Amino acid sequence: MYEVFSKTRFSLFELAQQSLLKIGLVAALLLPTASNGGVLAESDLHNVESLRPLFANLMNDLAETARRSDVAAGDVNCINSTIQELLQISDELASYEYLIAMDKDISGFSEKNPMRDLVKFAADKSSAILTSERKRLVQLSDRCVHFTVAAGKTQQALQVIDTTTGILVAIRDHL
Repeated sequence: MYEVFSKTRFSLFELAQQSLLKIGLVAALLLPTASNGGVLAESDLHNVESLRPLFANLMNDLAETARRSDVAAGDVNCINSTIQELLQISDELASYEYLIAMDKDISGFSEKNPMRDLVKFAADKSSAILTSERKRLVQLSDRCVHFTVAAGKTQQALQVIDTTTGILVAIRDHL
């Protein structure tokens, strides 16, 4: 039984480490739009950039906690489920990254920049994904409420989702 938990802990840690780049896509989702005179304001860019370390720290913390030998098996299972949910969120958000990345290749527009609508669309869809996936994390949090360590980690994940959603909504509203 210990061997199964060890393999699970290692494989999810490895998956989380490999997927930090994917999770970073959530933070970088709107980053390319500001690079070459895109449609984002400097303050929006700063807010988006602040998400990078937030996601990286969360994923590292979850993966390291799941690997600790002093953490109960129930906590590890819940933390691994949280990691899986975050990876799924990352995969779903990544599908909008290519839309945003197009802004850096298209320039020379005046006030009626069509990229503005594209960024609005991507921000709306990303916010909808985060809202939907947040519900799943809340359900996970409810199931893990009896596991103290996991409950705290799930709450941290929910805070990151809420912060990201807030930034996306603010960006959308500025456009």
